[in-house]
Amino acid sequence: MSTVLVTGSAGRLGRSVVSTLAAAGHEVIGVDSAPGTPPEAAVALPADLTDTGQAFEVMARFRPESVIHLAAIATPFSFPESTIFKVNTQLAFNVCEASVALGVGSVVVASSPTVMGYGAPGGWAPAYLPIDEEHPVRPWNAYNLSKVAAEETMKTFARAGTTKLAAVRPCFVIPPEEWAGAPTQSGHTLKERLDRPELAGVSLFNYIDARDASEMITVLVEALPELPNGEVFFAGAADALARKPLSDLLPQVVPGTEALAAGLTGTAPAFSTAKAERLLGWQAKRSWRSELLEAKEAD
Repeated sequence: MSTVLVTGSAGRLGRSVVSTLAAAGHEVIGVDSAPGTPPEAAVALPADLTDTGQAFEVMARFRPESVIHLAAIATPFSFPESTIFKVNTQLAFNVCEASVALGVGSVVVASSPTVMGYGAPGGWAPAYLPIDEEHPVRPWNAYNLSKVAAEETMKTFARAGTTKLAAVRPCFVIPPEEWAGAPTQSGHTLKERLDRPELAGVSLFNYIDARDASEMITVLVEALPELPNGEVFFAGAADALARKPLSDLLPQVVPGTEALAAGLTGTAPAFSTAKAERLLGWQAKRSWRSELLEAKEAD
């Protein structure tokens, strides 16, 4: 058993990460300024990690072997742009700095597929499909930019110390209650996102079950000591959140992608997780096709 500190432990992804880590035998320290950390956490601590002193105090108090940094303002345009950028970048820097300074062995930082820049009001098209970790990033708002900054912060500390760090770009996270009909972070239900392709099309129909993302993060934090430092990984479902092939749907929501999307036949997603499969042996297990059906049968 090792001690793993999870920031943002009360969030839609954080709750699943805490439960998954605890089930794997880790002692979990949950840190969140909001209530809601699952009871599987050995400790649930309210702390403001944008305060450098508090970040160091938390790390010094618990001396975790690993840190999973999920805390952030998670929705674009939910606060003033300057606030989103300041909070998210300060969180990432403080957590990385305190972790490295106090000898934490492994740190995983949450980023986002939005760093690709899809949805830009001036227009956007991918350089190629499916999108992998080598695709150029093109942020256009404070949230995107803050996640690029978080990745670069992670890479900076990876170059500067002995702590092993990595970043994960989880696709549109769906916790269990949203399969049962609760609104997603966009305010729509999953059925609405499936019935109206323009809703999910903005994010290229990406998604991942929170439990799959949590399992990927758990595998990553355990594998980090043997991986190259500073890696970035996509974490997404093995299919798209769409009833039709993306070869048909993507050109409707991202004009000019007909040729690029032609290879995305069947249920193929727009984002590749081949790197996670290759380096971690991880693949997502859950699909909207089975999870929505199971939720309906449980009603």
